[in-house]
Amino acid sequence: MGISPISITEATEGTGLNREISIPGFSRGVGLKDLAIMSRQMATMIGSGLSLLRTLNILAEQTESKPLARILAQVRDDVETGVSISESFAKHSESFPPIMINMVRAGETGGFLDGALESIAANFEKEVKLRGTIKSAMTYPVIVLIMSLVSVLIMLIFIVPIFEDMFKGLGSGLPVPTMILVNLSHAMVYVVPVLVVGGVAFGFWWRKNKHSARVRMAVDPVKLRLPVFGSLLKKIAVARFSRNFANMIGAGVPILQALKIVGETSGNWVIENALVKVAESVRQGQSIAGPLIRQPVFPPMVTQMIAVGEDAGSLETMLNKIADFYDQEVESTTEQLTSAIEPILIAFLGVVIGGMVIALYLPIFSIASVIK
Repeated sequence: MGISPISITEATEGTGLNREISIPGFSRGVGLKDLAIMSRQMATMIGSGLSLLRTLNILAEQTESKPLARILAQVRDDVETGVSISESFAKHSESFPPIMINMVRAGETGGFLDGALESIAANFEKEVKLRGTIKSAMTYPVIVLIMSLVSVLIMLIFIVPIFEDMFKGLGSGLPVPTMILVNLSHAMVYVVPVLVVGGVAFGFWWRKNKHSARVRMAVDPVKLRLPVFGSLLKKIAVARFSRNFANMIGAGVPILQALKIVGETSGNWVIENALVKVAESVRQGQSIAGPLIRQPVFPPMVTQMIAVGEDAGSLETMLNKIADFYDQEVESTTEQLTSAIEPILIAFLGVVIGGMVIALYLPIFSIASVIK
């Protein structure tokens, strides 16, 4: 066009048409699997002699998670200006868990950063496997339950009104089950919108407040007392506590700091509160096992094995054995739970749908008996 530019400035990445569009509350953050892969790769490269800056640059370029890539680029810039990697990780505490930050700090201080990262990777990989086991076991029952609820709503909203119009010309009263079904169908016109709006509102509220101390103090104790799932949730929390505590001790993190961190990462307020009391007793010079025995949330086997580990100087080994045992217990319990829930849900679905069909056909049966 015959126009000469006066100045040219390079556009920063992620602006203009290249800007990523994210909906607040729905954007995907940094997952545990992403952190496990990053830790494993980082440990391998540092152990092979690559410099920390070059390692971070490679990880920022090759990671598939875009949020993690942006964070690693910022960490690389921080390290380049003289900030330690643990301090830079701490700036992104919403993406890097406390256990990772403190184990990296211990690895930096002790000169075994690659070993600390390998421990982090192994810990996260087992946590991902545990979550995967639970999700895969609960997928089928949840789908069946959702399908049954959708089927009931469809019948109440669309099918029952058709039968109601047919019954109006019968000239006689409807049976009680049919009347209940018709009244439920009328109520669904108002109940469904209220449930949808209430469910969406509760979802946003829960996402914002589920980690608050007040909500956790009220909800977490109830979780552990649930009839069937309480035992499973307790085993998951104990397995997570044992695995994290073993890794923290192996990385050289001080006991009191490790107790605080594993309490925060246990995923249950009851265990976190119990470990606060344990840490206070340890601060006064007591052993770990002594105050643990007074906390009912920890099974006797756990406290006894920790006591033996303390006496023998092999606490890390004992904690890893406890974690392995409870990982297997969780896997076995989820399998048994799934096999027990499947027939119960199928029977529930059959009773609900079958009962609705019978209630719809009762007036027809009564007409046939009158004609005879």
